[in-house]
Amino acid sequence: MSRLGNLGERMYRGEVSYDFVGKKKRWFLLSLLITVAAVIGLITPGLQMGIEFSGGAVFTVDKTTPSVSQDQARHAAEEITGHTPIVQKLGNGQLRVQMAELSTEKADAAKQEFAKDVGVDVSKIKAQVIGPSWGEEISKKAWTGLGIFMVLVVIYLAMAFEWRMAIAALVALIHDLTITVGVYALVGFEVTPGTVIGLLTILGYSLYDTVVVFDTIKENTKDITKQNRRNYSEAANHGLNQTLVRSINTSVLALLPVAALLFVGGGLLGAGMLNDIALSLFVGLAAGAYSSIFIATPLLAWLKEQQPEMKALAKRVAARRASDAAKGKAPDLTKEPQDAATGEDGGEDGVEPDAATAGIGGQRRQPTSRSRGRNRPSGKRR
Repeated sequence: MSRLGNLGERMYRGEVSYDFVGKKKRWFLLSLLITVAAVIGLITPGLQMGIEFSGGAVFTVDKTTPSVSQDQARHAAEEITGHTPIVQKLGNGQLRVQMAELSTEKADAAKQEFAKDVGVDVSKIKAQVIGPSWGEEISKKAWTGLGIFMVLVVIYLAMAFEWRMAIAALVALIHDLTITVGVYALVGFEVTPGTVIGLLTILGYSLYDTVVVFDTIKENTKDITKQNRRNYSEAANHGLNQTLVRSINTSVLALLPVAALLFVGGGLLGAGMLNDIALSLFVGLAAGAYSSIFIATPLLAWLKEQQPEMKALAKRVAARRASDAAKGKAPDLTKEPQDAATGEDGGEDGVEPDAATAGIGGQRRQPTSRSRGRNRPSGKRR
């Protein structure tokens, strides 16, 4: 078995554990700093909306024309519109020039002027004009779809688990969205329909990873108030450690092909929708893996610890450990805190049974056999 697989089994049994939940203030502070940086990016320089949302014209110069440099095309387009255009070299040798805030009436004249400035035949330039009203409609539908998705997520998680898990998952989703959009603003990538597709995809992935962790926590905390060995935060942290290796494996495997799209495919084939989707997926998948481990579970544990019954449980656990420490006993968190079938907590009045009598995690006492001496030469029992 590989080292990672062996580590995963040990973490699942509780032999090895990292206190993610106990260090929640550290993760919350780190996430706050990242989120603030993303928000600053959204304010300055802000998102660079594609013509699909802001309206404008796209001129594609055919590769059969004489070589036209990007600087030459950018200077010509800026002279026509008065705004800084987006000039991209496509992988098939074509040149793509986006001119924002160019009306349909002026597109024909702009095309003629652009062809003259760069020294190519006008028939070798393909023009696509998009009105701003269409972009506004697309933006409105995208926001509406995102809002409906968030509401459905909260309703489903509240019904399948509980409202505290729904709140924790929603905060993690908003965290992932903010970071992804903030990175888009900071690197200056254009927001296109491909970006929206990527954002919706990462929301589903992040939610899936969080739900898997929450399901394990739900099993670990079933009837948790009937024992006094482990509080809710510790049980939640144990569930997070049980699924940690799986989360790492799935995240790495998901990031590898996306990284290939972003760094290899985008670099060889040129910028375009391929880069738009790949960047949102890469940043979103990484943020989703981070939030499911460092945001959702610690936040859930903090919300649950505010309940009166969980506060009472924490006091009982602390009292038991103080008693065990006075007797020279070390706390054992590798065992399950509760036998859900019997409702027992390892012994009467919180006293642990020894290894000879333990029903779970120890050896079972075998009944005395009535035929132990049958096969002896004397035929007698001793």
